[in-house]
Amino acid sequence: MKLRTLVGSALLGVGSVAVLNSGLRYDGELAAPLDGEDGTFRWRGMDVAYTEAGDPADGDLVLLHGINAAGSSGEWRAVFEDLAADYHVVAPDFPGYGRSDRPPLRYSAALYEDFVHDFLTAFDEPAVVASSLSAAYAAGADDVEFGGFVGVCPTTVAGPSPPKAWLRELLRSPLVGETLFNAIASKPSIRYFNADHGYDDPSNATAEWLDYEWRTTHVENARFAPASFVAGYLNSDLDLAAALAALDAPTIVWGREADVSPLADGRDLAEAADARLVVFDRARLLPHVEHPDRFVETVHESLAAAATARQESRNTL
Repeated sequence: MKLRTLVGSALLGVGSVAVLNSGLRYDGELAAPLDGEDGTFRWRGMDVAYTEAGDPADGDLVLLHGINAAGSSGEWRAVFEDLAADYHVVAPDFPGYGRSDRPPLRYSAALYEDFVHDFLTAFDEPAVVASSLSAAYAAGADDVEFGGFVGVCPTTVAGPSPPKAWLRELLRSPLVGETLFNAIASKPSIRYFNADHGYDDPSNATAEWLDYEWRTTHVENARFAPASFVAGYLNSDLDLAAALAALDAPTIVWGREADVSPLADGRDLAEAADARLVVFDRARLLPHVEHPDRFVETVHESLAAAATARQESRNTL
């Protein structure tokens, strides 16, 4: 009788957790976080969502969001409209994130490097603004001719190294993994991470944006790409300094108060890559959200410098 009671209690507990996880799932349609025309890029059987704005006759500017548990093209919400005044701006949601398809793959840096390469080759000399790990994925696309490159706190490592297979598989598991991920992606947790290392001024992550981050982490299959991120499988093997050094007048943007990726790392990278370093005071990992006007000016300056460098290089041929 006691064994039957114990087993019954255990099954009841498991059932309760499953019901709780199901109740936390967001079943509505995830809205586009940016104002513009929505499109779909078909890639390896997946529909990759993107938003574009601006005059298609202007130069192409691709915005690549950072990789984290709640990543999406909405990272560019504060600068998208202003950049579209002078460029044809395109911002995709990476596979496994945002409004793009989220199949239960074992996501990897190699997969994302291939995606970024293939997405960029759809444009003629695209300029790129990329955040965190996505900057490494883009800089490594060595047969893409860039119209300019701006990396925001670029890095090749954002998870444990070497990767931890047990952690990835734990987060991928149907009951325990979903429960753990729901804890990681709870509103208090998202609020904590935003305040701890995302923003110098946490009020820049508005309640509306917090709601969107929660929704994007609670759609079906939301945990699979972040599981690879948390476990270190999205770290890149790229020699980032060498890749940046091969580009025309690259710019690195860094928040002075960043601590997960401290400014010292930015200084070392800029020196090794012979890149321009622009430091934003009162900012951490998201200076483009905290200081959008200055960030837009920095992009204009950087792309103009890159155009000059390309022309000078062509004149010497």
